Amino acid sequence: MSSRPSSPPLPLLPLSPSHTNPPPAQSRLTSISSHLSPYPPRGISTLITKSPDDVVITSCLRTPFTKGGKGGFKDTHASDLLHHAFKSLLSSSAIDPNLVEDIAVGSVLPPGGGATEFRAAALVAGFPATTAVKALNRQCSSGLQACVDIANAIKAGMIEVGVGAGVESMSLQYGPGAVSEFSELLEGYGPAAECKVPMGVLSEDMARDRGVGREVQDEFAAKSFQKAEKAWKEGKFQGEVVPMKGVKWVDPKSGEEKIITVDRDDGVRPGMTAEGLGKIKPAFAKGGSIHAGNASQVSDGAAAVLLMKRSTAERLGQKIVGKFVCASVVGVEPLLMGIGPWKAIPVCLEKGGIKIEEVDIYEINEAFASQCVWCIKELGIPEEKVNPNGGAIAFGHPLGCTGARQVATLMNELGRTGKRVGVTSMCVGTGMGMAALWVKE
Repeated sequence: MSSRPSSPPLPLLPLSPSHTNPPPAQSRLTSISSHLSPYPPRGISTLITKSPDDVVITSCLRTPFTKGGKGGFKDTHASDLLHHAFKSLLSSSAIDPNLVEDIAVGSVLPPGGGATEFRAAALVAGFPATTAVKALNRQCSSGLQACVDIANAIKAGMIEVGVGAGVESMSLQYGPGAVSEFSELLEGYGPAAECKVPMGVLSEDMARDRGVGREVQDEFAAKSFQKAEKAWKEGKFQGEVVPMKGVKWVDPKSGEEKIITVDRDDGVRPGMTAEGLGKIKPAFAKGGSIHAGNASQVSDGAAAVLLMKRSTAERLGQKIVGKFVCASVVGVEPLLMGIGPWKAIPVCLEKGGIKIEEVDIYEINEAFASQCVWCIKELGIPEEKVNPNGGAIAFGHPLGCTGARQVATLMNELGRTGKRVGVTSMCVGTGMGMAALWVKE
């Protein structure tokens, strides 16, 4: 039996610029093989590799956040805030609104979930009747869930272009009516009844049980205020915040209606120190550690994120801001709601194939300083990587909006500092946590 002579080995060629970016067909095959392999490639190099099937962001922004019941948006409906975010998104991206197939809006407080007014807001903003709209509520992670739902719909081929958004008017809709009464069935089962425990109360208990003292909380809160104040002075938020003109505002003292422009977060308190915060009375327990100065502010605001496949963005000439990698959602005991990020972040990073230390910036919602401090410490995250421009303690937490806001804040800061990898995360009422992994283009 004759055999063919073996061919000499091919010489190895040096990489030239044309070799650094494989052709689309090769990128597609690489992407498919990585999905099929039981041991997909891991690490930062894989994370930053570009594929036509990447779900990318081409625009992300937010309104200013204002103090609930007092600030610039206290008389503005959630639908009007959302309308402004939508209009600004269309303007900043120059996307043809007829190409947007679906919009998901996270919100916690509106009657009926907000579905009707959010659809109406989209129509007024310039989206056609062919653009579908849904409202969703996963409490404090609603804005992130909206972005993830759209990203997953794009991945699945259900849509090509979509918007993930979040909005809340806590001024007009926050109060006792936001929580429904439990039936006897729910009240009679301990873990279910625990879902009703006020978050301030359970956070106070958690801080005590986990040894997070008031001084540590106040120091963390003061730094949040200081970072946010510095960021505004240095213009760091200009890349994400879109001012809103023509806002109706009623003077609470005179009753006079004024037309104002809201162009900044009005909850940021200048000159805040840990010593100053130490003088505030505890809010939830005598001798407790949690108060209005080291917990997230009741706020109003909206944010929106435009998502599509990389191949779609390139075809449409859209500037790519960053890409969505993966997300996680987890459950924890209802009374331990605050530990949600501690559990969600490692799950998310495992899906993304990277380690905690490989992330450049973490945007972790500051629901309460107590839980944020505990999660950061237990995860071993350097504090300087967390909320570099402040967080919800300083500028507010409009419940359903925060998750979408964090995306805009993260992309803005990654771009400003020349960094690449970021995580957004938050605890979620009733005992959950959520996290998502993003890469700056």
